Amino acid sequence: MMNKIAAPVKRSSLAEEVAGRLQDAIVSGKYAVDQQLPTEPELMAQFAVGRSSIREAIKMLVNRGFVKVQQGLGTFVISQMGSGEPLVQRLQRADFEDLNEVRLVLEVRIAEKAAMSRNQKDIEKMKGFLKKRYEYAVSNQLEACIQADIDFHNAIAQAGKNEIMVELYGTVAGMLLKSFVLRYGNTQTFIDTQHLHDALLQSIIDKDPKRAWSCATKIATHGK
Repeated sequence: MMNKIAAPVKRSSLAEEVAGRLQDAIVSGKYAVDQQLPTEPELMAQFAVGRSSIREAIKMLVNRGFVKVQQGLGTFVISQMGSGEPLVQRLQRADFEDLNEVRLVLEVRIAEKAAMSRNQKDIEKMKGFLKKRYEYAVSNQLEACIQADIDFHNAIAQAGKNEIMVELYGTVAGMLLKSFVLRYGNTQTFIDTQHLHDALLQSIIDKDPKRAWSCATKIATHGK
């Protein structure tokens, strides 16, 4: 019997989506090393896509080091780790909840680091974005408010002087922008949490990493 692991694919990038679903199944252990993947017809039925999409998806998995194709025998799993997928591609495949969890964890850590490393230029930048965040919130300009919030936390990341965190936070938050607009609907949450952001900024200005960590955690708990 065919092992169902995914709903029919609906996105336009069919081969990439199929490859991502199969890769997730391999990484999670649904397909073990040396186990054979379902045949092309089975995969076509499982994902409701054509043969060309399945073949392209398998080629992607071969290139990533997850499977090998044995002519006349089938496709077999050779690694549950692969040879490495670019992080941006992996983030693009991630769902909202996983990405948002990463964002919140990063916000706590970058706040702590910013409180130890910020300079006056960093402070002025953070103040500017936080002011915009409030102004857009009270005028109910949702997308501009969300962008100002992201810019504020990006500025905090920059103040922490860790370029990897800056890049990672910017990438994750940027991918969530459209989802935030759809999920929030209005700016009331941003108004309600403005005082928490003010307290976060003050803790960074005061060079108090412990309080910065606490403030960022409270913001994460409130969802924004």
